[in-house]
Amino acid sequence: MADRPLHVAVIGAGPAGIYASDILSKSGIDVQIDLYEKLPAPYGLVRYGVAPDHPRIKAIINALYNVLQRGDIRLVGNVEIGKDLTFDELHEHYDAVILSTGADKDAPFAIPGADLPEVYGAADFVYWYDGHPDYPRTWPLEAEQVAVLGVGNVALDVARMLAKHPEDLMSTDIPKNVEEGFRSSPITDVHVFGRRGPAQVKFTPMELRELGQLNDVDIIVYPEDFDYDEGSEKAMEESKMTRQVVEQLTEWVFQEEEDLTASRRIHIHMLQAPAEILGDEHVEGIRMERTALQGDGSVAGTGEFIDYPVQAVYRAVGYFSSPIPGAPFDDINGVVPNLEGRVTSEPGGDVVPGMYATGWIKRGPVGLIGSTKSDAQETIGHLVEDFEAGILHATTDAVGWDETRAVLEDRGVRFTTWRGWELLEAFEMALGAQAGRARIKVVERETMTAVSRGEEHDGKLY
Repeated sequence: MADRPLHVAVIGAGPAGIYASDILSKSGIDVQIDLYEKLPAPYGLVRYGVAPDHPRIKAIINALYNVLQRGDIRLVGNVEIGKDLTFDELHEHYDAVILSTGADKDAPFAIPGADLPEVYGAADFVYWYDGHPDYPRTWPLEAEQVAVLGVGNVALDVARMLAKHPEDLMSTDIPKNVEEGFRSSPITDVHVFGRRGPAQVKFTPMELRELGQLNDVDIIVYPEDFDYDEGSEKAMEESKMTRQVVEQLTEWVFQEEEDLTASRRIHIHMLQAPAEILGDEHVEGIRMERTALQGDGSVAGTGEFIDYPVQAVYRAVGYFSSPIPGAPFDDINGVVPNLEGRVTSEPGGDVVPGMYATGWIKRGPVGLIGSTKSDAQETIGHLVEDFEAGILHATTDAVGWDETRAVLEDRGVRFTTWRGWELLEAFEMALGAQAGRARIKVVERETMTAVSRGEEHDGKLY
């Protein structure tokens, strides 16, 4: 290998894959990095998993853009590993493969009534309002009262997007079909439920404060849902963020009733766990069990139940990764089995030479977007060690992008490039300019692909 660069394929062009590629490119190794993405557009979670009204979080795209626009990392979009190109074929042509596909679906959720048609996964809803090309173009926004299960930032995103007035979304990049969907919504009340207390919720202070800034939306927190124990006191002592969250929730507890005049409301309930979703053929309500703190921040059921008359339930109880055909996968934990980023044949099994993982597919769906940097650092550190030990080798002598490109072209796969993304971005910004907005996102995959490749298209946006 001394006479050629190390060839590395990275699967997934979200923050995890881009950070890993960036760190590897600066490692001092003579390396060629090809970043494969199944969608025609890069950025993964930032483009398709962050609410469109989060400009500060979405600003991370600027940092990711700066990495990819350098030109030393090749972006190959609209290529799905396991479908357009097998995992084994990829490993034939690359000395190392890094899995960074993230967590793309909702975690399992099983209580009586969870199979009713108006019980939705938060991930699916987020993909809809973020204009993911592989998800339905319509969403059944028919409920006046909705339950959201979970007290993480995704739950708050879902609650905020449901309650927010459509006209207050027009400064964002939401597609036309999403705008039309929200304008048809009759919603009045969103109930957010968490099974533990105010010191145990997972909201970040910024996300929580944003709720209070919504136009014509009241935030209601109930004193009977508010309790602390020794574990709560300790959590507040040890974490400034926890204290800030509790302070904000406390402020809402003591609002005057006569000040609550908005046409829409977000209710935040704590110390309540879902027991049953009510209804025979459709959601007619949700039954929650009161819980009690146990002294260490944990809770136990009390046997007291409360029914809420909701017509839809959104479960925001975590994400779960999908396997890549041909690559090891832990079906129980929803991750690729690995040892500090080195992929293993099975949980606790032997390390698979030349195979690595980073991001949520490595460690599960925990941590903010920025935390993937340190995660990528660990994985790339081990990859460099293995390179220096001389154990990284493609399974054939036909290595690199020229070889895989020939395979893709032979199969008629319409892959996209970084230049293609620049064309698509310019197209979306032009759509936005016509409507007095910064950008309007294109949802239709065929149009995304055609614009990216400089091909003729019918102009269908969603």
